[in-house]
Amino acid sequence: MTTKSDSLSAAEIASAVTGRELSALEVIEAALARIERHDPILNAFTDVTADRARAKARAIDTAIAAGNSVGPLAGVPFAAKNLFDVQGLPTRAGSKINRDLAPSSRDATLVERMEAAGAVLVGALNMGEYAYDFTGENLHDGPSRNPHDPTRMTGGSSGGSGGAVGGGLVPIALGSDTNGSIRVPSSFCGIFGLKPTYGRLSRARSFPFVASLDHLGPFARTVSDLALAYDAMQGPDPDDAACTTLPAEPVTPSLARDVGYLRVAIAGGYFQNNVFPEAVEAVARVAKALGATRTVEIPEAARARAAAYVITTTEGASLHLDRLRQRAGDFDPAVRDRLLAGAMIPAPLVDRAQKFRRWYRARVLELFKTVDVILAPATPCVAPKLGQVNFVLDGVEMPVRANIGIHTQPISLIGLPVVAVPVPLEPMPIGVQIIAAPWREDIALRVAHALERIGVVAAPQPRGL
Repeated sequence: MTTKSDSLSAAEIASAVTGRELSALEVIEAALARIERHDPILNAFTDVTADRARAKARAIDTAIAAGNSVGPLAGVPFAAKNLFDVQGLPTRAGSKINRDLAPSSRDATLVERMEAAGAVLVGALNMGEYAYDFTGENLHDGPSRNPHDPTRMTGGSSGGSGGAVGGGLVPIALGSDTNGSIRVPSSFCGIFGLKPTYGRLSRARSFPFVASLDHLGPFARTVSDLALAYDAMQGPDPDDAACTTLPAEPVTPSLARDVGYLRVAIAGGYFQNNVFPEAVEAVARVAKALGATRTVEIPEAARARAAAYVITTTEGASLHLDRLRQRAGDFDPAVRDRLLAGAMIPAPLVDRAQKFRRWYRARVLELFKTVDVILAPATPCVAPKLGQVNFVLDGVEMPVRANIGIHTQPISLIGLPVVAVPVPLEPMPIGVQIIAAPWREDIALRVAHALERIGVVAAPQPRGL
């Protein structure tokens, strides 16, 4: 049975709840019913916080009845990747080991800020173990499944977040992105995702992976909803040493501003290699709609990806050394082996990677003196089949897991803001990265909104449910 709120965006839900056309409790009951009906297929949720959600919804309805303001996300259901602390739940971070942790005593900062804006947490979401994953296939909780074809991957490591939003279970979800873990599920599941500038959104009380690369951000089915969530979560946080920036102006009111004056370029060279025809088609459609004909070369992108691998695996290994020593058998072997390899990388190589990173950042920032936005594929292909080990491109067999993030890693290495936008190709959607200069999430979101208005990008209805 469907209800009125099932097809509404977050903005529409908040308007209906504030206007007393719907109660927050009605909205939450409908979301819980959708989860119960569809999550056995999608396997997006690891925990459903039904009692908490109902209590929060009742409090919102009481506040509205008393004439009090409850925030711009009034009654909107959302869920968070299970590396976010949620009061009363152990922060499992996709692992078997973390289930032995004591329940969290406080929510993550971003969960607190979403609820302060009126949103209602309905659960925690499946993810790749310790966020070291591009597939969405979790050994302990089972794979999250693609809402357009449940035989395919959601992408990872925020696979449950992608599946929950792409499948319409919740209008907004929170995830993390170290090397592409917001942009990859956005691409495979046909939704919008924001990887903000490094340091823009607080990571406090979330389980880390690579401190110098970790970002947190939202997923949504519309750009307006993405901006609403982003605006709700902005602001410095003394609990995250990287999150010291001043609050930016809210993006939501400016989404409709003209973008015709912006200088848009297409990433060439490396970003046009190792891509399937559908990725080429997606970038071409977006470029045509924006009138972009100029191509720019992002210098040494292949080396940037290599540096990202070195930094990721060494920092990740350092974080998990005690667990590797004490409970190696409780890791997913694929994750364990990569972490063990990282522990053996010589220090001089790590130093070289970090020096290159600084050089590379300076060279890429030079590009933004003459362009405002750069377009690139989000993934080289549409979602592969669950369990697929290799794909063949131009006659060459390539490992799936290692190459899904080929176009995202060179961007997150230097913390640039990116909005991943879904191009609704048949039979499966695929994403394009809209890359902006540091702290210019507003520009990337406005470009995404302009593309959405003319129908070039859109979140398709789930076809696998």
